[in-house]
Amino acid sequence: MKTQNILALNLILLAGVICHPAVQKEKTAGVRKLLLISFDGFRWNYDEDVDTPHLDYLAKEGVKAKYITPPFVTMTSPSHFTIITGRWIEDHGVIHNMMFNTETLRKYSFKKTQNKTEWWDNGVLPLWITAQNQGKKSASFHYPGGNANYSGQSVMRTLAESFTHPDSNETEWRENIDIVMNWFAKEDFDFVTLYYGEPDNTGHFAGPETEARKKIIRQIDRTLGYLLSAIEKHGLKDTLNVIITSDHGMTTVKKKPEIHEILLNDTIQFKDLVKFDIVDYGGFGMILPKQGKEEEIYQKLKKAHPHLHVYKKEDFPEHFHYAKHERVLPILLYGDPGYVINGRFIIYVNKGDHGFDNEDMDMKTIFRAFGPDFKKGYLAEPFDSIHIYPLMCKLLGIQPELNNGSLALTEDMIKSSASGKSIVPLLGFGTISLLILLMTI
Repeated sequence: MKTQNILALNLILLAGVICHPAVQKEKTAGVRKLLLISFDGFRWNYDEDVDTPHLDYLAKEGVKAKYITPPFVTMTSPSHFTIITGRWIEDHGVIHNMMFNTETLRKYSFKKTQNKTEWWDNGVLPLWITAQNQGKKSASFHYPGGNANYSGQSVMRTLAESFTHPDSNETEWRENIDIVMNWFAKEDFDFVTLYYGEPDNTGHFAGPETEARKKIIRQIDRTLGYLLSAIEKHGLKDTLNVIITSDHGMTTVKKKPEIHEILLNDTIQFKDLVKFDIVDYGGFGMILPKQGKEEEIYQKLKKAHPHLHVYKKEDFPEHFHYAKHERVLPILLYGDPGYVINGRFIIYVNKGDHGFDNEDMDMKTIFRAFGPDFKKGYLAEPFDSIHIYPLMCKLLGIQPELNNGSLALTEDMIKSSASGKSIVPLLGFGTISLLILLMTI
């Protein structure tokens, strides 16, 4: 009997050995290309009061999430870097849109910061570099962080926004899609990120609840229609997966005379107490006190306004996953939705803004995905944008870096044939049961 059991076990294991190479070959051959598109400031419900036939079509032909929760702080560069690294902001270190230096008191604009490797390269590798290290070809088209070097490595193909780049030029949007499609079809790139600065720009200057915002959403929808045509034209329908998402939402800025605005200078004297600050930048701010002045600033500001939240760095709520990085200044502030933080003067002209608590619904963003590896008509429950990274790694067939995301939150949106095959399904549950039984005899 023992000899028969050993013979049966050998036959089962042999069957697994015979099947395994074929499975591996099929899995490798089945790995497809991936395009990640981000529309800056696309709030989760922007398509609900606008006719968007192409976004509606993508929900039927692919995956739609009810909404996505971005990381705190809800700003462009920090949130985009979370998507491309799968790390919380306090882990990847891109804590603000602006690079700053508390010794020189220098601040760099958003677009200048895009070219500052020292702001982005903090020991965390973005997906472009990880993919390249595993034999893939990666490219970044205007995506935040794409123009930096990481541990001496750069993205294989990268374009950074110029200082005069037109955010809302529809013709240029289509030209960008044509360029990216050629990268995939003619140059065999595997992974490309494409960034658009709208509807964020319109949300800031016109406000989110305006006809101008509805107009730009219709333009985005037409652009997605053009994308679908371009995918067909370049013969990529069966080989290209597409994820469409955003970095944060947008809410209407509250102003006088409807409300009492937050003005820090009403409570503290900057010249006496503050060495360096980043305020006047939406709903979030940080302060570096002068020597010995931290407690005084904290005690005064925490009573300054009923809609202002003030924390010492060490007491900042842990669920934000933000304050533990060394770049974060000793005092952090954020306003309730719509209450922007003004420093010395109220000079704020934006009608819409972000930077507020990521749990507020106006800060939530969109998620659409379609392509050969995604299910059709799948409605996903809400999830944090941190989980997009392991999903992308899965689609590209690469081993992820250490990250804070989980594939368990997104893998149900992938077709079973794209989820990778193992020896167990090929052997069947009956055979596996027999194997277990024999091993226990």
